[in-house]
Amino acid sequence: MQTTLRSAIDFKGVGLHSGRPVRLRIEPAPEDHGLRFVRSDLDHLEIPALWDRVEDARLCTRIFSDSVAGAQVSTIEHVMAALAGCGVQNARLVIDAPEVPILDGSSAPFVEAIRRVGLVRQNRPLRALAIRQAVEVQMGEARARLEPAERFEIRFEIDFADPAIGHQRKRLDMANGAFVRELMDCRTFCRAADIDAMRARGLALGGTYENAVVVDGEKVLSPGGLRHRDEAVRHKMLDAMGDLALAGGPILGRYTGIRAGHALTNALLRKLFDTPGAAEWVTLDAVAAGALPGAGVCALHAAGRGAARASAA
Repeated sequence: MQTTLRSAIDFKGVGLHSGRPVRLRIEPAPEDHGLRFVRSDLDHLEIPALWDRVEDARLCTRIFSDSVAGAQVSTIEHVMAALAGCGVQNARLVIDAPEVPILDGSSAPFVEAIRRVGLVRQNRPLRALAIRQAVEVQMGEARARLEPAERFEIRFEIDFADPAIGHQRKRLDMANGAFVRELMDCRTFCRAADIDAMRARGLALGGTYENAVVVDGEKVLSPGGLRHRDEAVRHKMLDAMGDLALAGGPILGRYTGIRAGHALTNALLRKLFDTPGAAEWVTLDAVAAGALPGAGVCALHAAGRGAARASAA
């Protein structure tokens, strides 16, 4: 069955690229609502978190309104990954600025808050997008692919000149809480040599050593070093999880990314939905739903029961 949050959760911080202060409140939502961002500073304009609303997905994922010019929400991938990884299908993400707070650079703060309040099981069946035939996109040396599989799997490979990252590859069956165990605490990362160029373009203005892993050759400049030896490739998998959540529901299939980023994963979803017969929405029974990434991650409660409010602000 579909789920939503048991009660609202609040966050405050700064946008990674804008550097602007921002408040985000994630609220419960009714059945079949899906995940929608609500710009409280723009007369509560709603923007569905869907693949066909994505624009300018170079260093983050940004969605836009099709009714109000210039209205957008960016850097949504970490909170989208958290919602997918916790098995939340319906929620309102009320935000008072154009960028989601970066917090510690990972999905962990979002996941911890969601787990603290728990979920409510709703009265509508859960559907998933089953991949029926392989689709692939390529940009230079970067490739992304979706192919049939019984459960959701991610395979990723990266290769950076800095020895602190180097060549990394990892594969995970995302069933039964793998996102929470393996990926949620992995932070966004960048090369020290790229910071000045990004800031000259108006990017990374809110970035710090505390909300991103910064590497310089063999050195990790961020205090405390890495959370995992292969934190970089794990974070790329986290990003892919969030970007694929824009399909509109869980995916049953295998995603492979090689040097892939936000733009390529969105291009893959566009090709998937543009290819007749490549995917099919299916209703899940209890056994199939039990193998999804969020199964068993959060305490579930019957619909209609009250709960106390939690805050991560």
